[in-house]
Amino acid sequence: MRHFALMAAVFEGGLVAVAMGLGWLVGQDPLQSFRWSLADAGWGLVATLPLLALLWLCLKCPLGPMKHMVQVVDELLVPLFRDCRILDLAVISALAGLSEEMLFRGVIQQTVADRMSAEAGMWIGLAVAAILFGLAHRVTNTYAIFAGLIGLYLGAVWLMSGNLLVPVTAHALYDFLALLYLAKIRRTPTASI
Repeated sequence: MRHFALMAAVFEGGLVAVAMGLGWLVGQDPLQSFRWSLADAGWGLVATLPLLALLWLCLKCPLGPMKHMVQVVDELLVPLFRDCRILDLAVISALAGLSEEMLFRGVIQQTVADRMSAEAGMWIGLAVAAILFGLAHRVTNTYAIFAGLIGLYLGAVWLMSGNLLVPVTAHALYDFLALLYLAKIRRTPTASI
């Protein structure tokens, strides 16, 4: 299992190369709207709160398809991360936040938006990137829907802020806190609920 952390970091880091390569092919710099700003990093921290609230809701009110989704996460995903060190979780989360936002927001959402009319393109780009984000995270159908909603949220955060740093920060921090809680703190499997 210790090799899992390295494989996960290599995979997420490899997505940076995928984003850069795809961006080069379509003429879209995935980091075009990324700029360091302490204020925007702060907004990224604040933007994490609704994501954490959604996680809490899923864990505390696992009804119907959500119950199955949480059970699958507990049985399949959590064990993969349980042996990871906290530093491993931080690196994997940081790479996931950066690479996935570069790919889905910086390349896909922006490219689709640029290829359409100004007003409609922005919304179509947001929708396409969110759908693809959900499909890329499909563990169950419900998980794909939730991931798609998270992709929609992160895309909207990016549109409102104009700085890719905001969704990168929110995505990375959410992933880290969710993995830390699920793999290191929470020990009660939801299958017994």
